[in-house]
Amino acid sequence: MIEAERQKAAAMNPSELIITNATVLPMTEPGERAEALAISGARIVAAGNAADVGALAGGNTKTIDADGRIVLPGIVESHLHLFPGSQGLRFLQAGAIEGFDALKSALAGYAAKTPDDEVLVAQGVNFTVLGETRPLNRHEIDAMLPDRPVLLQAPDYHNAWANTAALEAAGLLHGAELENAEVEMGRDGLATGFLKEFAAFLPVMALRSRGGRENLGIDGIDPANLTEDERVYDKQVLREGLAHCASLGITTMMNMDGNRYQLELLSELEAEDALPCRIEIPYHFTPGEPPENLDIAEGMRRDFDSDKLWSRRVKLFMDGVLDAGTALRLDDYPGRPGERGTRLHEPDAFAEAVTEADRRGFQIAVHAIGDGAVNAVLNGYEAAQAANGTKDARHRIEHIEVIARDDIARMRDLGVTASVQPPHCPGEGAFPREPTAAVIGEGNWPRAYLWRTLAQAGIPICFSSDWPVAPLSPLRGIGWAVNRKPWRQDLKDERLSVEDTLRAYTAGGAYAAKCEDRFGTLAPGMAADVVMLSAKGEPNDVNWENAQVDMTMMNGRITHERSG
Repeated sequence: MIEAERQKAAAMNPSELIITNATVLPMTEPGERAEALAISGARIVAAGNAADVGALAGGNTKTIDADGRIVLPGIVESHLHLFPGSQGLRFLQAGAIEGFDALKSALAGYAAKTPDDEVLVAQGVNFTVLGETRPLNRHEIDAMLPDRPVLLQAPDYHNAWANTAALEAAGLLHGAELENAEVEMGRDGLATGFLKEFAAFLPVMALRSRGGRENLGIDGIDPANLTEDERVYDKQVLREGLAHCASLGITTMMNMDGNRYQLELLSELEAEDALPCRIEIPYHFTPGEPPENLDIAEGMRRDFDSDKLWSRRVKLFMDGVLDAGTALRLDDYPGRPGERGTRLHEPDAFAEAVTEADRRGFQIAVHAIGDGAVNAVLNGYEAAQAANGTKDARHRIEHIEVIARDDIARMRDLGVTASVQPPHCPGEGAFPREPTAAVIGEGNWPRAYLWRTLAQAGIPICFSSDWPVAPLSPLRGIGWAVNRKPWRQDLKDERLSVEDTLRAYTAGGAYAAKCEDRFGTLAPGMAADVVMLSAKGEPNDVNWENAQVDMTMMNGRITHERSG
């Protein structure tokens, strides 16, 4: 430990907690290691060798012997949807289910356990759950469970399938006119059961007595006329979700949907000292909104600004998702001449909105999956920079599943952060390779999921899950990231190193949030956000998908300890 750190520590009270005999990865410099941490209050006092850090102990200092386990900075989950994910903990999770019989059995078991649920909701159902040549439709679901409304949500969370009972109850069986969404219709003039994008399946979710708020914040609208019972229910949902996040090592999260209502609920939890994680809630700017609506975002930023809860970002969607054909492309979808997806914001309106948000000092994050969407977002960011000048804005693009090669340099030159999700890479993460790889098209594979290429170009990277679209566990995400293999032998290996992958989940996330001076590393003066894993040894030797979180600490307070 350098002398300046020793003097600083000596001027303070004795450390309240020392974690020793650990493999500490401070994430401050490449390859840096420590044996011990000293913590006082909510801050890191020192990270260094066991002897130097041990000298900071006082008579009341608590010591934790890590027994060689890996200690990391708290995980920064850079992209999730907290309320939908938290609510989903109460639904059937079906991502691992394959085949008609298995899905039918799971639905029957779930139905027996939830006799009073108005709609049976299963999440994470793969597009190929019945096989690559047998698509899901209302008739298939009717054959599994005909007498109760059923909604099966796809892993992308943008699409779903409903049975006939659900379509009838929601008034969708004969179709519906929707903006930026579709109730797919069959040759018989009735809905097939496939519901594209949020607005198409929200009427089914709203059939639930406590329904209609599962996508809380994604539509950017505050719910109206809620009862006190509904508020209590929603707050309990958030409590459960936050506890789940803490159990997985998460200490800070960037929510990617937002409204004032969520901020109010979370502020109440903060007042009750019941926030185990920091959280940013953005303002969701939806297509067609006038730029003056950013006054609402100004109010959110003004009224909620604490160490644990803040609102300084504007979130937008530029396109949909690949599997449903709603991601915006620069070329046609394979086998679909003239189809290039859905642009959610017109170019001039988007440029005007992001220019105004940038002028007001907001960070901006835009969902852009297709290469056409990425290109469109960069055009808007260029317009904002031309109007407002260059500054450390750290605007972001979320997902970037396909990108044009020329746009990589544009991202770097504009200072845009790549916010990407290791679980999303088909066949290498949480989802099967097909149909997504085929939808992308083999000719576009060299431009898909380019994590290493983006990093090598000098573009800041942060990793996350997009929960509930994918499993939340950062350790599983790390495992998927470092074990990823190219789809074809001649394709570039797009993995980051293990250490750079860990950095993208910690210090990289803090940088992307413009909070690298507060958390993300284990350095003196930083927040005491600490994760102790079950794994021991060097990171390259860890089986990350099987590792577990033994302890999570946020601001020096233990928020999770694994039993057993």
